[in-house]
Amino acid sequence: MEISNIFWNASLEELKRGYIQERDSYTCVLCGRKIEKGIVYPYENRFYEAERFMRVHIESTHRSVFDFLIGMDKKLTGLTEHQKSLMRLFYQGRNDKEIQSELDIGSTSTIRHHRFVLKEKERQAKSFLAMMELLKEKDEYAPAFLPVHQTATMVDDRYNITLEEQEKIINQYFPTGTHTALTKFPQKEKQKVVVLREIAKQLNSEQIYSEAQLNGTLKGIFEDYVLIRRYLIEYGFLDRKPDGSEYWVKK
Repeated sequence: MEISNIFWNASLEELKRGYIQERDSYTCVLCGRKIEKGIVYPYENRFYEAERFMRVHIESTHRSVFDFLIGMDKKLTGLTEHQKSLMRLFYQGRNDKEIQSELDIGSTSTIRHHRFVLKEKERQAKSFLAMMELLKEKDEYAPAFLPVHQTATMVDDRYNITLEEQEKIINQYFPTGTHTALTKFPQKEKQKVVVLREIAKQLNSEQIYSEAQLNGTLKGIFEDYVLIRRYLIEYGFLDRKPDGSEYWVKK
């Protein structure tokens, strides 16, 4: 199962916790890292059993589940940047007076209004989720869509891709398998999304690449490796230092 599928198929409780429990392991829903049960894991001169180590992993890699979620694209959260700023301060336990000073907001009553608006969004979300769950039981013709990767920088109609369409695009551009080189790069946006996802899977998510290392890897996938590198960053699959000295897979 792809990391995106793990994330989007997780229950609300699993998302809040940040990981799912399987028979022999725990899997981080934020990045897909798997921690095997029955093993003791070292971290900063201490040893942790598997489930506790998963929580350590989330804290050290993602800071918190809240930080990860609130850092997602507006199209995925439905929150404005101002609402995100307020929620971060609410999460830190700041009171209305402190938030008023921090954000230079006119009055504490304005902050109470924002709290009310967020509460309304919560009520609406619960109703919507309940309706969608009921709809799943009845809508037998609903297609299966390709999940949007959590680090997507823009979420729009280009992600309106069914799993059937994904398979056709992969067969078109990787006719001998996804670990072989591309002969051409697609022009259509939906096709780009699918192809870039497959290329990103070939990169080591735990490695920090120098520009030369990344170029060498991408050159084996497509001759115009600069084009691929640019699109991987543009679509949110890769991140880099401002000076371009280091690149890594976004989690």
